[in-house]
Amino acid sequence: MRKYGFILLTMLGISFLALPERSRAQELEDLQQFQKLGQVYRYLTGLYVDEVDMKPVVEGAIRGMLEELDPHSAYIDAEEMRGVQESFDGEFSGIGVEFNVLRDTVIVVNTIAGGPAERVGVRANDRIVLIDTLSAVGMSRNDVPKHLRGKTGSKVEIDVVRHGTPGTLHFVIVRDKIPLNTVDAAYRIGDDIGYIKVNRFGRTTLEEFSKSYRELKRPEKLILDLRGNGGGLLEQAIGMAGFFLPRGAAIVSTEGRAVPSSTFRAQVNGEDLQGKLVVLIDEASASASEIVSGAIQDWDRGIIVGRPSFGKGLVQRQIALPDGSAVRITVARYHTPSGRVIQRPYEKGKRREYYLDHLRRYDDAVRDSLEADAPAFRTLRTGRTVYGGGGIRPDILVEADTTGYSDYYAELIRRGIMTEFVNDWLDRTRDSLDQRYPTFEAFQNGFEISDDLLDGLAELASKQGVARDEKGLATSRGLLSTQLKALAAQRLFGISAYFQVVNPGLSPAYRRAVEILENWDEEGKPILEPKK
Repeated sequence: MRKYGFILLTMLGISFLALPERSRAQELEDLQQFQKLGQVYRYLTGLYVDEVDMKPVVEGAIRGMLEELDPHSAYIDAEEMRGVQESFDGEFSGIGVEFNVLRDTVIVVNTIAGGPAERVGVRANDRIVLIDTLSAVGMSRNDVPKHLRGKTGSKVEIDVVRHGTPGTLHFVIVRDKIPLNTVDAAYRIGDDIGYIKVNRFGRTTLEEFSKSYRELKRPEKLILDLRGNGGGLLEQAIGMAGFFLPRGAAIVSTEGRAVPSSTFRAQVNGEDLQGKLVVLIDEASASASEIVSGAIQDWDRGIIVGRPSFGKGLVQRQIALPDGSAVRITVARYHTPSGRVIQRPYEKGKRREYYLDHLRRYDDAVRDSLEADAPAFRTLRTGRTVYGGGGIRPDILVEADTTGYSDYYAELIRRGIMTEFVNDWLDRTRDSLDQRYPTFEAFQNGFEISDDLLDGLAELASKQGVARDEKGLATSRGLLSTQLKALAAQRLFGISAYFQVVNPGLSPAYRRAVEILENWDEEGKPILEPKK
């Protein structure tokens, strides 16, 4: 058996590749375990008391094997893979609506600008009751896309109920390519600050980001919001980090047992090498988000603000299986340019504990970000101290503002009452709001949530079984008002408007980022200067 050779096992039609540097004894042990798996399979199909559908059994066995390893190796069945592929590809074929399911009803939240549904006259707040000949009432959130999506050029017919219009409206829609945008919002704050929020790293992310940056007229100061961004494609993360770094700058490196170590560098000079930059992260920023924020921090290119990131720094290789499913196997670890390991510690086979620890980090962000035993590293330009131990730790820690939270607010959110109230309210008032506030700026500056609207929300909640809680209502009044206004703005002016309301109203990290950029010489520049 050659040192770097491979063993091809034909049992069950499965190939087994021997890894480098394995002893003959270890390879024989692995072969015995593989044969054991095949024996159990044959015994089940040949001896079990009932006929066995082996597909879920095999899939369960695969998932069970991976459960014994790290937290991020995973099996993805064929149906899940289709959704994953669409998410990464950045488009799918459908009718172009954002929807929600509330109380067994499919509600159009927004139509995609220029999409097939908008072109035929479908509007936000329409209730879809029939898709072709199938009733949509009671349809689950997962089932709706299966009926609305299809081949480009194919037709789907829907019936909708619209407030103020008797009966149902019938639409025949020709499906078309629908973009899955990874940039949620891009807007200007004052004269010289730009804000861009990226929700994940798909195949079109760098293209979308660059386009947004140019449409903002290449702002001198920029907030890059990676909060809640769970990652995605490595090459897109490298491209985004490289947008701010000079040619040749190391962005991320990988090391593993069975794959060669690699360092990924910026291939060209970035488009924004000098602008003032703040990157927002939180406990849900992971993987590709941590690659970008880690490189920005290590090169002293910008200031990281928010809460410690998730700490997902394991490299998965996705291997397609014959039935359209796939397995993701961890093959290496990510390191930031200064050498920090992004992956936070874990024990193999203890996934539940791993994710519970993540929740603890959210509740205890300050202590976690300043742990005494966290290894210290030096940034590459000024020699500042940054800390390892898993995840990216912000230069400026900003805790979440929980002062407006109450059990009453949480119950309204969990039951979807906030969304239902906004839908019903806009059904009655959308036309008058459109006339009074023709632009987002007019809406932002002129519209306020009244006490009558909050009372209407509480009344709907009571009808839905959530008793009015005066103390909770008082505690969460500001939070409720901002959320209601933001949801209305989203339906009237698009998703970017939602963030333009929520960010200054509810996000201390966002407000701190604006403050730093507005007072860069006093608050930003000193952080990035060499320490004497």
